[in-house]
Amino acid sequence: MIDLTVIWACIIGFAIVAYVVLDGFDLGIGILFPRLNVGPERDVAMNSVAPVWDGNETWLVLGGGGLLAAFPLAYAIILPALYAPLMAMLLGLVLRGVAFEFRWRDPAHRAGWDIAFAGGSTVATFAQGIALGALLQGITVTGRAYGGGWWEWLTPFTMLTGFGLVVGYALLGACWLIWKSEGALQDKAYRYAGGLGIALLVVIGVVSLATLGLEAQYYLRWLAFPGILATALVPLATAIVTLLFYRSLKSRHEARPFLFALCLFGLCIVGLGISIWPDVIPARVSIWQAAAPHRSQVFMLIGAAIMVPIILAYTGWAYWVFRGKVGQDGYH
Repeated sequence: MIDLTVIWACIIGFAIVAYVVLDGFDLGIGILFPRLNVGPERDVAMNSVAPVWDGNETWLVLGGGGLLAAFPLAYAIILPALYAPLMAMLLGLVLRGVAFEFRWRDPAHRAGWDIAFAGGSTVATFAQGIALGALLQGITVTGRAYGGGWWEWLTPFTMLTGFGLVVGYALLGACWLIWKSEGALQDKAYRYAGGLGIALLVVIGVVSLATLGLEAQYYLRWLAFPGILATALVPLATAIVTLLFYRSLKSRHEARPFLFALCLFGLCIVGLGISIWPDVIPARVSIWQAAAPHRSQVFMLIGAAIMVPIILAYTGWAYWVFRGKVGQDGYH
């Protein structure tokens, strides 16, 4: 028998992965923005994401809406637990979106809009990392509701995960600029990618070690025998991808650093899945406990089967059309 609950968990997981892949680099552009020279460098960076940035956030809507529709109990617990960081994320996304548009239409105040674009991107990213860390460290559940306090999400661990995601998205942004830019900006992006790659590996190591002490199931999933024979492949793959990443930087490949950076994110997501599956709220609520009724899942699955391929099609077409290098006046 087909388990619709697992299918919906995979759909939401896919939406989250797609969001990280597609929106991570353009948030990273915003994080790096203060490090780019005023004028042509910033214009090229903005032009490189101008055709795709708003469409990338479609996946965030799908993930959040899918959680509400397919796992209403999880949504009802997670939202009040993470209300503050989620609101900060949404406000940051709104601010960067407004700044993105007004930067071109209000050149007299472009310096202010640049600050707003960088600030909104950084706040949104940091808030996403905090939300992930708060989910990993555990949410207090009483009965079928959130049982913790307003500030339960605020801990050193969540600050660390927030910082880690900022570093990670900045790395994606630098690698995107390597792929899409030329000349001095590309050289600068190569330098930033090298340093950010090291910083990300350090953060991944620290977060991974800290995570093992948060819940007993994390420790058992990763270090208990014989499971460790499989989970050990994740750090091994991370080391291999890291080696390939730095070789691609040294050889000055243009597309490969971005692809290898995405692979690092993919391995982090695999590690997250190993830690929490099949829970939607780790060690508290499983996907089956949080799932919507069967008929609701069937009804929504029909809509998802129609819309997700359409979204993939127009997203792929947009990236194909704007596949070249970028200049100050737009794509070549």
